[in-house]
Amino acid sequence: MTVWSGTWVTERLGVGLDGDERLRSLLGLALRRNPRRAHLLVSNVLGKHVPQSPAVVYGAGHGLGARVRALLGDGEAARAVVVGYAETATGLGHAVADGVSLAPYLHSTRRPVEGVPRAGGFEESHSHATSHLLLPENPDLLAGPGPLILVDDEFSTGNTVLNTIRDLHERYPRDRYVIVALVDMRSPGDRGRLDSFAAEIGARVDLIALASGTLRLPDDVLAKGRELVAEHEPSAQAPVPGAGAGPAGPLAGDATAGLRSMAAAADEGGREPHPDSGVLPDSVSHPDSGPLADPGPVPAGRDTRDRSTRAPAATGTGAVPATGRAGTPAGRPGRAQAHRVELEWPAGVPDGGRHGFLPGHRQRLEDALPAMARRLADAVGPEAGRVLVLGFEELMYAPLRLGTALEQLLDADVRYSTTTRSPVLAVDDPGYAIRTRIAFPAHDDPADGPGERYAYNVAGAGFDAVVAVVDSVADTPGLYAPGGLLDRLAAHTPRLVLAVVPSHVPHVAPAPGPASAPHVASAPHVAPVPHVAPVPPVLPVAPVPEKVPMLPEPLRGPAFSSYAPEEVGWLLQDLSDVELEAPTEEREEAIQSGGAHYAESLPVEYQPSDEYQALFRRALGESAGRIARAVGVVTETVLAERSPRPVLVSLARAGTPVGVLMRRWARDRHGLDLPHYAVSIVRGRGIDANALRWLQRHHDPADVVFVDGWTGKGAITRELAAALDACADLSGFDPSIAVLADPGGCVATYGTREDFLIPSACLNSTVSGLISRTVLRADLVGPHDYHGAKFYRELAGSDVSNDFLDTVAARFGEVATAVDAEVKELLATDRAPTWEGWAAVERISQEYGIHDVNLVKPGVGETTRVLLRRVPWKILARAGAGADLDHVRLLAGQRGVPVEEVGELPYSCVGLIHPRYTRGATGVDGKAVTAP
Repeated sequence: MTVWSGTWVTERLGVGLDGDERLRSLLGLALRRNPRRAHLLVSNVLGKHVPQSPAVVYGAGHGLGARVRALLGDGEAARAVVVGYAETATGLGHAVADGVSLAPYLHSTRRPVEGVPRAGGFEESHSHATSHLLLPENPDLLAGPGPLILVDDEFSTGNTVLNTIRDLHERYPRDRYVIVALVDMRSPGDRGRLDSFAAEIGARVDLIALASGTLRLPDDVLAKGRELVAEHEPSAQAPVPGAGAGPAGPLAGDATAGLRSMAAAADEGGREPHPDSGVLPDSVSHPDSGPLADPGPVPAGRDTRDRSTRAPAATGTGAVPATGRAGTPAGRPGRAQAHRVELEWPAGVPDGGRHGFLPGHRQRLEDALPAMARRLADAVGPEAGRVLVLGFEELMYAPLRLGTALEQLLDADVRYSTTTRSPVLAVDDPGYAIRTRIAFPAHDDPADGPGERYAYNVAGAGFDAVVAVVDSVADTPGLYAPGGLLDRLAAHTPRLVLAVVPSHVPHVAPAPGPASAPHVASAPHVAPVPHVAPVPPVLPVAPVPEKVPMLPEPLRGPAFSSYAPEEVGWLLQDLSDVELEAPTEEREEAIQSGGAHYAESLPVEYQPSDEYQALFRRALGESAGRIARAVGVVTETVLAERSPRPVLVSLARAGTPVGVLMRRWARDRHGLDLPHYAVSIVRGRGIDANALRWLQRHHDPADVVFVDGWTGKGAITRELAAALDACADLSGFDPSIAVLADPGGCVATYGTREDFLIPSACLNSTVSGLISRTVLRADLVGPHDYHGAKFYRELAGSDVSNDFLDTVAARFGEVATAVDAEVKELLATDRAPTWEGWAAVERISQEYGIHDVNLVKPGVGETTRVLLRRVPWKILARAGAGADLDHVRLLAGQRGVPVEEVGELPYSCVGLIHPRYTRGATGVDGKAVTAP
């Protein structure tokens, strides 16, 4: 029985993979050597980390492209542009473009080229190398109004795609996007975020994938991942010659643990599968065999022929050694020497999509492929039963097509994969996707400096021949040097062949004039491009980094907020003098129509009536002990599990009073003087990255503990995790949140999971240091600014911020014993998030015809916010809920909002924002309801 190649990781990290039945055949799991994400989804059909049949790899992308063409129709497909992502999806994107057939192709690159202006650029979340450049030779390539087709290997959070669309839509607006991926692994919240974003920009966004599912990650996955990497990485790690320290520190030159056992298993009849012999998906077929929606079975592709009596392949005797620019012979004595093959690549055809690849190029390459494959087949020889075509980083498509053509010629098991920048742990276990790793220095003079590169699942895989395909920019002495790629490969195959594809040198056109159509599919212009010698005339040039201004120190009271200066530092900019308030109904209509984001303005501050203020004071007196106990529990849990001297970072503004109380508890009970700051996080826009950069420079990010008041459905919990994932330079921060109350079951660190009235939720700024909610607007917040907020000094007469803190803190002593007992019990229990609240919100959204989880606000705190700041439609109250909802009933009565009692409700109450709101609307469809 074949072991799934994700078993090792799931058993040790507690990761869960749920989804289509095809998902496990498409994916395995491995561990990254990356502080931002512990796991790596390893595709069995991408041809990057797992050597696979070229026909299967190409068929996966080509079939997806055919589905895109069917979706768009030939007319729109001819107006489209396909864009793939470097480095992993450059070949996949090109195969999709082949399936679309009528559209040109461009992929992003991390290789800047002097003289070629950027047509766009963006950041990739969680990646080891995040900056992407778009460098089309024709600057008008992206300027047409036709659909933009974005292709990536996986769609995990959607951050990379959103960053791309946001960047390109500002430059080249269009009304349709199609996103293509092998697997769609977004969470429900991420799916909703894409839908909201599409509505925001007024465009249609479709998504096509082979399979979909979700990956369940425990809260401590990063810490566990780091521990596993440290445990299984070789203890004596020698740096790769010439590589320096790689992205995650030096690695062993060859991580070949277990190779002897693998080789022995192969000699004993193949009981141990090759590291690349994962189960192939039944959903993938060659493009000639029909659409992917109705595929035929695909054989596993293992070489099952008896090879025990086959004569060994030639070992290089009589071969002319390949040489680099300095004439360095390849290989060392006793190792295979590389046979260099002149491909005779067709002049004028680019090596890939780095600077654009037109439909006319496609046909010329197809015509030349059989002859090039024949030259490679002659070099490989007829005795090779198992052959690997190994591409090079972004150069994925050219070796893939050479592989598909070679596969048709040879009576052999042909596989395809590429080298990569991505540092991944190798573990020799059949339940792990990356069995072996070869490490070597970069050999293409990369713009970001020297570093390590890797080839996975090549060592010990029994390849009789390896065909290494590089572009001419990478044909340097480093390729041939001891410890270089060819030298490393020579240790693992008796036959080594080198093919060099000429790097396309773009002809830089003059500055573009008025926007015009990027191409004509029926008669593309193919500019003549000279065949490039191994020494390219244009070398990569490192970009000049932008000088980032120094970030200001935190604002403190009494100049900003009514809190004492030692209680909290606000990593915000003061917008007190800017007119930002708008009537509630006007804001709601603008937000729901897509005309504005909720963080671009402020609601008019609610001024409570005498009756409401009396209710607040009564609620505070009755609940102070309960709140004190929750403060103690969450603080002691943080001190026990997260850090003995944490840096408290509250999510402004609901988290700020809780952060102050936690700081007071740590001071009173343990004599700790904990730093405490408040930062902004905005749903749909992320956390203030500049505030985190300031924290990163002044504190250890590992000590930072994010604090919030309560959870509703967990939207901010997800937003924080996604935002940290999206910020390439913000490593080391733990996205977990500590909250006073977690009724939604969204976090593992909390004071209580009961849904009860926290009096600080009853008011706005007058219980939060007189600070407004935070503001993020492009004309007020620049790229190097903190998010903004206002200090309502004029409301000092109504301020109860310090009264709230003092009343709760006065109860610390009487709850101390109960806190100690509760924390001891809590630390011994399973506190993993259940996300019950999110499930309830989705059910309510459907049952009440809202179909937007962002308009469902669960819990006492969130319901109160709906009544104070938004246009409420109705309130759902759990039957029998008592005094905790007195203020909710009072506010609902004042605003004429119905309160509906519900028998089974996981929260005390739920606030429903008016869906499709327009002024005068009362119905769920946004229309006024009139009596008959």
